[in-house]
Amino acid sequence: MSGQRAPTFYESLVAGGMAGTAVDLLFFPIDTIKTRLQSSQGFLRAGGFKGIYKGVGSVVVGSAPGAAAFFCTYDTLKQTLPIQGPMNHLVSASIGEVAACLIRVPTEVVKTRVQTSTYGALASSSLSAARLVWRNEGMTGFYRGFRSTIMREIPFTSLQFPLYEFLKYKLSQVLYRKPLYAHEAAVCGSVAGGVAAALTTPLDVLKTRVMLDLRDPSKHTMPSLTTRLKQIYAEEGVGALFSGVVPRTLWISAGGAVFLGVYEWAVNSLISL
Repeated sequence: MSGQRAPTFYESLVAGGMAGTAVDLLFFPIDTIKTRLQSSQGFLRAGGFKGIYKGVGSVVVGSAPGAAAFFCTYDTLKQTLPIQGPMNHLVSASIGEVAACLIRVPTEVVKTRVQTSTYGALASSSLSAARLVWRNEGMTGFYRGFRSTIMREIPFTSLQFPLYEFLKYKLSQVLYRKPLYAHEAAVCGSVAGGVAAALTTPLDVLKTRVMLDLRDPSKHTMPSLTTRLKQIYAEEGVGALFSGVVPRTLWISAGGAVFLGVYEWAVNSLISL
């Protein structure tokens, strides 16, 4: 079985940026539909099928650096951590997600509020929404939902990346070839992403609700994340916790194929230069 050296920091940086931009732009309409389904105001009041590219400006700003931060951290830790196997991938991916969320969460806050027309006519673009967040809430407003995002992303990546690496390993054994071609890695990424997405949908609903809550934390007692989950279940039923599960699973399954397929293609291309 032929091998290949691990990517350098800069190869991970470039490949991760390309992968993040590709997947977020390609599947943005599905993300908009999913976000509106999860909004407490309801799908139609949040915009329905209209303006499904609203908020795309924030994605353009945040996708490349967020994904680059993830893969730089993930690939570096995979090579340096003293632990091996699935636990290595779980820890590396979890820390990578924390690094990525420091960049991604502010753009997610802006994106979700524009997607659901939270500010109405006051903010029809990402830039105007960002200005409103800054004026009304300051820097802390951009990190509203940071804890709930971490709470979603760590279980998600803890499922996705060990499964992804396991599927790649098994497929390379079957094909007796390593590294895999980009389209083969994409299939592994699609399966891993779909499984992780379906199982972590309630945490994604929680993240969306927190980011869309415009109450001032200095004037209101904000419920804990656990309390919010219980309230959603008690007031809206278990179905609400899985709002948007179909578009989320389809989006991340297809997105996982593009995200990890583009990443593997870019890494292989950079290494072969």
